This record gives sequence, structure tokens and C-alpha cells, in this order.
Amino acid sequence: MTKHKIYTMSFAKVYPHYVTKAEKKGRTKEEVDEIICWLTGYSQEELESHLEEQTDFETFITGAPQLNPSRSMIKGVICGVRVEDIEEPIMQEIRYLDKLIDELAKGKTMEKILRKK
Repeated sequence: MTKHKIYTMSFAKVYPHYVTKAEKKGRTKEEVDEIICWLTGYSQEELESHLEEQTDFETFITGAPQLNPSRSMIKGVICGVRVEDIEEPIMQEIRYLDKLIDELAKGKTMEKILRKK
């Protein structure tokens, strides 16, 4: 398996882009954090610690306390690829997060984003 450049990129470098994308559409940093914590199982304090420590994406994903079992319900296209068809586990988790942030920016309710049907 070839490592993608994003695996070694600091999660903290991408995080502000998630927040900016959400805020441009009238959403909040708190909603972004809620999505990240829902997906990974990190507490708010743990999330902030990873941001401060500049944790790389691979470590952030593989060290997640409890990846949400409902994440398998995340479907759709992000960056031209269907998230449910991505075979590399870490890349799929990263794209799940991208897809959730995209849904937030597109105005979906938190209930739908967090798959609370």
C-alpha cells in the first residue's frame, strides 16, 4: 500500500479549512467539532489536544477511541470518488469526514449528518 501524502499531513492544518467551509455557509465550529467527535469518538478535550500536538491524519484516525459504527451509512461522492467504494481504510475514514463536512456546508441538519434517522 502506498502512503498518501495526506496521511502524514497534520490534521491541524486541514481543520481550519473544515471550519471555514462550514462558517461560509452559516454553520459553526462547534458543529464541525461535534461531527469530528461523533465520527472518531474523541472528546472535545482530546480533539483540541490533537490539534495542539499537530497530530498527523494517520495517527488521528488510527488512534481514534471508537470510530462510529454508523459511519458505514455515509454514502456519496467526495473528490469524484464514492466514499463507500474506497478500499484503503484510512483514506475511507478521511473521506467520510470530508463528506460529513460537505453535508454540513450544504445545509443538512445535524440529525441527518450524524445518521440519527
